[in-house]
Amino acid sequence: MFVLTADQRGSRANADLVPSALAIVNRRGATALALAPERTAGDELQVALADPAAVLSVVLELTRTDQWSVGVGVGDVESPLPASVRAARGAAFVNARDAVDRAKKTPTRLAITAPAGGPDAEALVRLLVELRDRRSPEGWEVYDLLAAGHSQREAAEVLGISQGAVSLRAKAAGLRAEEAAVPALERVLGSLDPGDARGGAQRVA
Repeated sequence: MFVLTADQRGSRANADLVPSALAIVNRRGATALALAPERTAGDELQVALADPAAVLSVVLELTRTDQWSVGVGVGDVESPLPASVRAARGAAFVNARDAVDRAKKTPTRLAITAPAGGPDAEALVRLLVELRDRRSPEGWEVYDLLAAGHSQREAAEVLGISQGAVSLRAKAAGLRAEEAAVPALERVLGSLDPGDARGGAQRVA
């Protein structure tokens, strides 16, 4: 199982972002939630997920800004699962704590701890986060419109620019590179936990 722990950066000087982050996790995690996200400390949240695609989606959304340090732990979870993620125990939770502590010290604000393969997965996901960190506001405008299902022609109309300008923005933003990387990274994350939801079994201790 995957456990994701996110800690708000600079929370003492900024507004409480946990409610909005919980909404992001619920939206991105959808039916992959093994244990629903909860605030586990003043500026921290935690969630257990059974699907690597949902894990990557949540990670990418939370690391879109520099407001969160995100740790992903992979491993067994004691069964039966409790009603609350705060009451759950197991190696995945221990690994998530290690990961978020390391994430606080990295420029990409992300770390992954797993029984095997964690460093490789972490390095590859960090590459995508670094690409996204270099994306301009104009690039994000195009990204958001295309992610919402608009065509490049429709995006051009919304932005009031030519379709060629949209294409140039998409290229500069690395949108095709991200599109190709996401399914590959989902497979890499899935290989960390052979008992994920796609394999049809939940790993428990």
